[in-house]
Amino acid sequence: MKKPLAEFIGTFTLVLLGCGSAVFAGADIGLTGISFAFGLALIGMAYGIGAVSGCHINPAVSLGAVAAGRMTIAEAVPYMIAQVAGAIVAALVLMTIASGQADYSVAENGLGQNGWGAGYLGEYTMASAFIFEVVATFLFMVVILGATGKGAPAAMAGLAIGLALVVIHLVGINITGVSVNPARSIGPALFAGGTAIAQLWLFIVAPIIGAVAAGLLFKSGLLDADAEA
Repeated sequence: MKKPLAEFIGTFTLVLLGCGSAVFAGADIGLTGISFAFGLALIGMAYGIGAVSGCHINPAVSLGAVAAGRMTIAEAVPYMIAQVAGAIVAALVLMTIASGQADYSVAENGLGQNGWGAGYLGEYTMASAFIFEVVATFLFMVVILGATGKGAPAAMAGLAIGLALVVIHLVGINITGVSVNPARSIGPALFAGGTAIAQLWLFIVAPIIGAVAAGLLFKSGLLDADAEA
């Protein structure tokens, strides 16, 4: 029970603070500030719950760990349920707080949901969105598996992973709002509805493809550190 609880809290924190930075402070802190909000939330949780559950807080990461042989699917399922639940509760809390402002509207202001196409940030195509999410999640998973692998300095893992998430957001917010995390996308989309729900499939499928590909690469041994290193 401890591990799913930790994953629930961690994912809740990531979505509330990351998406919350866009909803409440986006006009003041800009894309750079939002990028750091996601990364710093992850860093905080990595050191807060990492010793309990490994701080996946992302179903794609859990599936990538399964592909890499670092956990079983039976172990991953409670993680993923907790992650999605944490994201949904965070989105509900975020919407409740935002609704306290007289001129706030979910339809107009959103909840930091992901998307693509006409009317969404840089208005990139579905193909661009899909490619970005696959590649970004692949690279993110490479950092996660490498930073937590044998020979890596364990104390630095959370910092490396969090900063990787910052860079991914700096590059990709205008493309998709950056998911690389199905739970992070599911929570806001459920309450934003409409286009966010219609486009949700991409933010589930693409991150899973990227993370599992990275996991399989590590499982193959091609990215294992040399014994003498």
